[in-house]
Amino acid sequence: MKTRMNYFAKGPELMKAMMGLEDAVKESGFDHMLLHLVKLRASQINGCAYCVDMHVKEARKDGETEQRLHLVSAWRESPLFSERERAAFEWTEALTLLPQSRANDEFYEPLKKHFSDEEIVQLTMLIVAINGWNRLAVGFRSQHPVDRQAAAA
Repeated sequence: MKTRMNYFAKGPELMKAMMGLEDAVKESGFDHMLLHLVKLRASQINGCAYCVDMHVKEARKDGETEQRLHLVSAWRESPLFSERERAAFEWTEALTLLPQSRANDEFYEPLKKHFSDEEIVQLTMLIVAINGWNRLAVGFRSQHPVDRQAAAA
């Protein structure tokens, strides 16, 4: 796979706006560890290797466990995630797979048990942002860094 273009270089003002959204989400006060997990889950669904690689590394750096990172893709079958995290994953999947889910009440109602209205907006904007980043990275074929020793093994 070959990178199609450097979209930061070709659309700097638009990318500045996208970074503004990213910064606003990070600075909103939303749970930092849950932020990593939601970004990881959306990136897995979207098949964005660049973002999966980045968000696993960031989560590890911030103290997330290897086991939980490995099990994000199978969160329904794992007891390692809280009800709050499960509600966030469900909403992440509903918005990422919007044509299938239609963001029905079955996905929204559990949020209200675990998140304030302000946190639901923060979570939703987080999901909007990561889906945008995924579409940029996949669409332009961004390449994640490769550890040559690991790739050769």
